[in-house]
Amino acid sequence: MRKAFALPTVAIAAAAFPLMAMSTASAHEGSSSYQASLGTLNKSGVTGTGMVTLDGNTATVVIEAKGLLAGAPHAQHFHIGAQGTCPTDADNKDGDAFLSTSEGTAAYGAIGTSLTTTGDTSPDSGLAVDRFPTAEGGSISYNRTFEVTPDVHAAFEAGTAVLVLHGFDQNGSGTYDGDVKSDLDPKLPMEATAPVACGALDTAQMGTAPKGGAETGAGSTAGTENQAAFGIGAVALTGAAAAGAVAYRRRQAEQA
Repeated sequence: MRKAFALPTVAIAAAAFPLMAMSTASAHEGSSSYQASLGTLNKSGVTGTGMVTLDGNTATVVIEAKGLLAGAPHAQHFHIGAQGTCPTDADNKDGDAFLSTSEGTAAYGAIGTSLTTTGDTSPDSGLAVDRFPTAEGGSISYNRTFEVTPDVHAAFEAGTAVLVLHGFDQNGSGTYDGDVKSDLDPKLPMEATAPVACGALDTAQMGTAPKGGAETGAGSTAGTENQAAFGIGAVALTGAAAAGAVAYRRRQAEQA
């Protein structure tokens, strides 16, 4: 699973997600489907669709997206625990050229699931560059089945689950670079982590996602020239996700 970007964050994950110890089969039963229409953020031109079928806590996820940086890995996640909506470019309040990941958090929340192609799908893998799909010809076609945690399933049911894709080449250089630095780590270019497409996951009106295998994530994991841009800031993103998850569970307890 992990290369040089592997994160020693087991302790963080255990603190942030105690519900993972629950039996997923006992938490939810029945099948439901959700869909998202991915709209462009940061004037990236990225569009696409997402479909999720939950059978208990088993999720089958299908994503089709285009307009991405060809040959580069693109982080993609379920974000949970906030308003269940997508930000707009107008939410860029700091005067730079980017809507940052942090500026979008009020709308879509913290990472609940990392949509990797293989292995771990927890927030610990929020920037697992070697396991996110690489855009072939500027497109991603992703299909994977895996287990989600009960808090993620609950976010789908509550209408606060959002699909977000990250990473684009704003200056047209063909790689992640530029003078504006990431809000997650000042050593990173903002291009590597900025959100480029977003869609709220609403109850599907028809059909369910195609059945996938346990490890059927599609898309090459090439694009090694862009890997360092993700690896450096992984700890920052994981810490933010953990904090968001704790806040989310606190709100759930208060509402109970």
